[in-house]
Amino acid sequence: MTDAAIDIRAGAFKPGTSDAEIEAAAARASQRRRRTVIFWRVAILVAFLGLWEIAARLAWIDPFFYAMPSAIAERLYEWTTEGTSEGPLWYHLYVTMEESVIGFVTGSVAGIIIGVALGRNRMAADIFSIYIKVINSIPRVVLAPIFIMILGLGLASKVALAFVMVFFVVFHNAFQGVREADRAMIANARILGASNWQLTRSVIVPSAMSWIFASLHVSFGFAIIGAIVGEFVGSRYGIGLLINIAKGSFDAAGMYAAIVIVMVVALGAEYLMTMVEDRLAKWRPQPLHETQ
Repeated sequence: MTDAAIDIRAGAFKPGTSDAEIEAAAARASQRRRRTVIFWRVAILVAFLGLWEIAARLAWIDPFFYAMPSAIAERLYEWTTEGTSEGPLWYHLYVTMEESVIGFVTGSVAGIIIGVALGRNRMAADIFSIYIKVINSIPRVVLAPIFIMILGLGLASKVALAFVMVFFVVFHNAFQGVREADRAMIANARILGASNWQLTRSVIVPSAMSWIFASLHVSFGFAIIGAIVGEFVGSRYGIGLLINIAKGSFDAAGMYAAIVIVMVVALGAEYLMTMVEDRLAKWRPQPLHETQ
């Protein structure tokens, strides 16, 4: 039920107001809310960047370490138009995204499959849980030099690290989502004669989709982190290499410029993930904040 429908019951509309008028009022209220949200988002960003620029120019903070937004924008423009000292910016970005996407896809698929499988098999879960906990307790950063030593400086070592970063997040959510499935629905499906495969496919997995999508939203960011950490430790191309070079030359603007690129890509991936989720989970009710 929309807010407009609730308001009419509370007396916000005159008796006899048509459904079309109520829906039009609800659409206008939703549009006003979106505009307000966008306004405050932009205002906060502009205020933050403006305060940062002023603080650096007035020497409230040391621009050698913190740079300033204008210097970061200049470095981004330079990289975009002239390239970096290690080659075109777009190729570095392509390499990092290739590593991240492959690690994200493989880690997500493996995490979902293994999470659902162990969630449905308590004996297997009890047997393998200790090994999963031991591997998950290893700091991911420690694995970067190991993967590079074994797999080399190329694509494989960065994909392996991105895979590990993604797998455990997705696995735990898929596993918990299966364990939290509605027992009444499972019982009803069994009464109707559903097989184990039909139960898993038609009841368990859809029930766990909210848990799985919640993990996917953050997992791509972890995949990017894994790829960049691997590039930072040792690589020939990638955004992590640019950060490492900027650090070595004390180029604060270059480091922040690379971070801005990563942030923009991560936000774009989050937007795409939300679109996919909305398309695949149309059956779910809207979140509370979208109806207020």
